[in-house]
Amino acid sequence: MADEPLRADIQSAADRMDNKLGAKREIRKLVEYLWQGETVRHMVSGTYGGGTGLVVLTDRRLLFVKDGWVSKTTEDFPLDKISSVQWSSGPLTGKMTVFASGNKAEIINVGKQGGKVIADTIRERLASGPAYPPTAPVQQAPAAPAPAQPQQMTQDEAFAALRQLGELRDAGIVTPEEFEAKKKELLNRI
Repeated sequence: MADEPLRADIQSAADRMDNKLGAKREIRKLVEYLWQGETVRHMVSGTYGGGTGLVVLTDRRLLFVKDGWVSKTTEDFPLDKISSVQWSSGPLTGKMTVFASGNKAEIINVGKQGGKVIADTIRERLASGPAYPPTAPVQQAPAAPAPAQPQQMTQDEAFAALRQLGELRDAGIVTPEEFEAKKKELLNRI
């Protein structure tokens, strides 16, 4: 799996990263978290909610991915829901604060160069209006395994997928009906 080449947009963004510390696994797994047709613009490592992972700016959203061995965490902020972004830097790293739909998220230990580029890109988008297409409906939910994958899941994998699906439901990305249907499917695969 580590020998598998990255998608061109992901490779290009990874090549521009100043530091990949704590985000190499997330870079390799990123394609699993992207929506169909979504394009990666910039990436940087950072810490959010107690975990170090990958901050990704796509053409549709700002996404934080922590793909650990034991747990997986994702948080996304659709670009059309972001009202502002703040950037402050220290000697080695910086802090990005994202305001979206009445919520505030702080991502710390962000690489200085990459973090500033992401913050500036979001600010440019906010100043010029919707330069990117509006957030598309979820076409490929991260919790939904591709049909080519084995049908059976371990109990831990199913529960991790359910947690992730619940986060998507709570964020309003997945409807309660979609959640219930996918939950039933996941439980049947144990």
